[in-house]
Amino acid sequence: MKTAMNMHVLVLGLLVILGFIQSKAALVRYTFVVQENNYTRLCSSKNILTVNGQYPGPTISARRGDTVIVDVINQATQNITIHWHGVKLPRYPWSDGPEFITQCPIQPGTRFSQKIILSDEEGTLWWHAHSDWSRATVHGLLVVSPKVGTNFPFPKPHAEVPVILGDWWKNDIQTVMEDFLRRGGDPAISDALTINGQPGDRYNCSRPGTSIVNVDQGKTYLLRMVNAAMNNIMFFGIANHQLTVVGTDGAYTKPLKSNYVAISPGQTLDILLEANQPQNRYYMAAKFYSSNPASQFDNTTTTAIIKYNGNYTQSPSEPNLPVLPAFNDRNASAGFTSSLRSLASRDHPIDVPLKITRKLFYTLSINTLPCAINGTCAGPRGRRFRASINNITFDTPRTSILGAYYRGMNGVYGDDFPDDPPFTFNYTANNLNASLQTPMNGTEVKVLKYNDTVELVFQGTNVVSGIDHPMHLHGYSFYVVGSGFGNFDRQRDPLNYNLVDPPLQQTIAVPQNGWTAIRFRANNPGVWFMHCHFERHVSWGMEMVFIVRNGKNPDARMLPPPRDMPKC
Repeated sequence: MKTAMNMHVLVLGLLVILGFIQSKAALVRYTFVVQENNYTRLCSSKNILTVNGQYPGPTISARRGDTVIVDVINQATQNITIHWHGVKLPRYPWSDGPEFITQCPIQPGTRFSQKIILSDEEGTLWWHAHSDWSRATVHGLLVVSPKVGTNFPFPKPHAEVPVILGDWWKNDIQTVMEDFLRRGGDPAISDALTINGQPGDRYNCSRPGTSIVNVDQGKTYLLRMVNAAMNNIMFFGIANHQLTVVGTDGAYTKPLKSNYVAISPGQTLDILLEANQPQNRYYMAAKFYSSNPASQFDNTTTTAIIKYNGNYTQSPSEPNLPVLPAFNDRNASAGFTSSLRSLASRDHPIDVPLKITRKLFYTLSINTLPCAINGTCAGPRGRRFRASINNITFDTPRTSILGAYYRGMNGVYGDDFPDDPPFTFNYTANNLNASLQTPMNGTEVKVLKYNDTVELVFQGTNVVSGIDHPMHLHGYSFYVVGSGFGNFDRQRDPLNYNLVDPPLQQTIAVPQNGWTAIRFRANNPGVWFMHCHFERHVSWGMEMVFIVRNGKNPDARMLPPPRDMPKC
């Protein structure tokens, strides 16, 4: 009897120990080999930049709280950096990735071991190149599952399905970038949109490679979606099926049922798909949303196929397309985005800052400058496009701002980024005076104290032309507490803020000629980039940098750099 009891206690103890080991954060390791590969699957053969020879790149899988080491080996002929989009990297900005902001590029023939420290992120994130326009083909999913012993806040799906939305140019992407910068106008529009690297069977040359998702009737699937496209928000839907959004940007949301979603470049969505329709084939499809009637864009539709398993007579005709909003339906885009709500449950609580210590108001504008090439450029009135935040076009330095800050180097950046735009006007009026179009130029940062509680209002303007701006903040998630069309009213609009269950995001689409208010606590010391996720707007200078100073305690101070930090 005593022996049996001792054995029972021993087994119970082993189970407790094993459970403790399983629940601890793990160290996960990946190797990324960046190289040029000849790619023949998309209607034309060309060399593209890839990771491990894959387009899209490999998926990184980890659990909440894990640390991931990614050994990035550059075997290509151009510089590269990798950004872990949506990962806060607490106290460790050294691995964040934006070129000349937190690091110098990884040069050909060199390597960099990036430490990806996961904290409270859970859900779908992604990684991508953050140098020039390399992210067009250098990107992939970063899936953060719940800790061992915990579950999704919804019934466990039968399977998980990656859905990476993108776009494709027949020309080399660096050539596309260099050409549009030289001409000073808009970039050439893409030749195709893609789902998981394939345009779909509505593009004749890519019909054999159309992505197919096999499903069993009666089961539920978790779509892990990211918009990796370079310059446009996308509408997405699945014919005859309703979608249920349960997460965005690495945080869970209250279930939101919709026949379509609008997803910004950089944004991720977790979507439940119930395979509850008659057995057949159904299109999933995506197309661009463009709020600016003057701009050109790729107006094609990319498709993949949901194919039910089983024995049935398949419809001989092409599957039906889902009904998506019109390409210029800004109410559909803004309406979907503003419908997201945090789960705000006991297991997934929220902590919206209520007492604000720093109020910031940032205008987002398209600008122009006189052309220096033969007197004429491809922008409005023969001028060259630029973009700005608070009328400052960011001038990227040639060394890392993080390195300069950490080492106390002078002359790399200034610390005088303004809390408000330099002058007030009717930001969203029609026919704004041409004198408003010329921005200032500078490498200015905004310095925040540790634990500052920040309210930042983004205000879109109609300077040159109004357009949506998907704004992304590195190193932080933020609560989206309000949004609307027109000019922000400092007295009226805060009265309607959602401080109960606002969504927690890292990328938010500021609506065309509208505003969006976000809040966050500055408790992650370091140097953190903020920019529009339309790549052409980044190239034009719609970006800035926050420096969050160290706190007093050791656990509130930035960690030292790794030994293999790339050199300029």
